Amino acid sequence: MSVRARARLRAVPDGRGGTALPVLESAGPLALRRTRSPHPPYARVTVVGAMSAPLNGDRLAIEAEAADGARLTVDAAAATVALPGPRPDADPSTYTVDLTVGEGAILHWLPEQLVSAHGSRLHQTTRVQLAPTARLLLREEQILGRHGEPTGALTTRLTVHRAGRPLLDQQLAYGPDAPAGWDGPAVLAGHRAVGQLLLADPLFEDAPL
Repeated sequence: MSVRARARLRAVPDGRGGTALPVLESAGPLALRRTRSPHPPYARVTVVGAMSAPLNGDRLAIEAEAADGARLTVDAAAATVALPGPRPDADPSTYTVDLTVGEGAILHWLPEQLVSAHGSRLHQTTRVQLAPTARLLLREEQILGRHGEPTGALTTRLTVHRAGRPLLDQQLAYGPDAPAGWDGPAVLAGHRAVGQLLLADPLFEDAPL
């Protein structure tokens, strides 16, 4: 039986120079834990896997909001491993991340790697909404197959909107469901790990890198 779960968190200024978490709702395999932050103005939330997931057919989602003026870091206790589960012929699993960052707020979204195990099929979607003065640091890393095995089928899409206008929209696909050439010399060239680090800051409007 497939799992359907949606976890939610919301960060707001606490009025004392720090950040409070009025909403911290875990669900299914997505356990959200407040952990100690090395930077006191920031609240820190760690995603802990409470069970093996996603398996083919699962529907997982996380919603995170840093309200106006909040400072939030979200990380993970371990890598996420996409697995085929007991029904390899099931529909692909989905993992949706919705991030909202308000005026003057800062969000550091720093999960651990996503491992695409052989036989798994996963569609991961990350959607980000930034206010005009919001700041974002986002990391994504994918490992294509565990040691000694070929990759599963993995599709990822990342969209970022700032002040309601598109800032970034990209989609990547790997594995047996991907178009031909995904592992060719112009793309991965035999490598098994991919990743990106995205920094969005309103200061870049006046002083681009």
